[in-house]
Amino acid sequence: MTSLDSTLSHSLVDSPMLASVAGAHPTEAAESGAFRHVRIAFQPIVDLKRQSVYAYEALVRGPQGQGALEMLAAVPHARRPVFDHRTMLLALFAAARLDLRTRLALNLAPSAFVHPGTIMSLRAAAESVGLAPRHVILELSESEPLNQQRIAESLQAYQAMGFIVAIDDFGAGHAGLGLLASYQPQLLKIDMHLVRGVGGDSVRQAIIESVIGIAGKLGCALVAEGVESEADARRLLALGIHLQQGYLYARPGLEALPEPDFSWLAF
Repeated sequence: MTSLDSTLSHSLVDSPMLASVAGAHPTEAAESGAFRHVRIAFQPIVDLKRQSVYAYEALVRGPQGQGALEMLAAVPHARRPVFDHRTMLLALFAAARLDLRTRLALNLAPSAFVHPGTIMSLRAAAESVGLAPRHVILELSESEPLNQQRIAESLQAYQAMGFIVAIDDFGAGHAGLGLLASYQPQLLKIDMHLVRGVGGDSVRQAIIESVIGIAGKLGCALVAEGVESEADARRLLALGIHLQQGYLYARPGLEALPEPDFSWLAF
């Protein structure tokens, strides 16, 4: 076992979040069911202004590369916070093993995001691999109903410690504008269902232009998710969205940091 693996195991066993969610035997819970099959893939978020990688998003995968939805389907709802917590730690140490030299984006469901154990273990784990909070992006998933007061309080706590907070899948979830009214994250990731086809769809363009206007007034940067075509990428860039993510640039790399493809920018 490597020193990183030893640190990870120690962090998981001693985590107060694991103990409180999983009960008296956190190690058994962490090693049962879907937990022991988790692998981590990374997909770049690109900065088209600099033609560089802005961040790598860590994505849950199964032993044969199964997607996050399939893996999450095997996790009981009550254990979703501990699952997110464990995969967060796995992603941090996997990124360290791959010698990540840019930002790391981590996905958290609301129940994990607001849990007091998350912020404590996240800071400790990030420090243990030499990753400063300003290089860690926490993507708040809108995959379940949100307690907006608790989310806003947690947002303030994470940002006060220097972490970057993003709302993931903006425009398709439970919070949306309601959460923005309570507190503003640094990043909004526009949902792929609004992004795909925007190159030739005036309705999608109008919606995204509205989001751009709101984000600009609130001081939030924007990331377009699910960019798969050159036409969509060009339209988004023309609208001013230079942070983009999707198969056009790179597919997720299983336990690897794939290099993005910027070749279309040459034409």
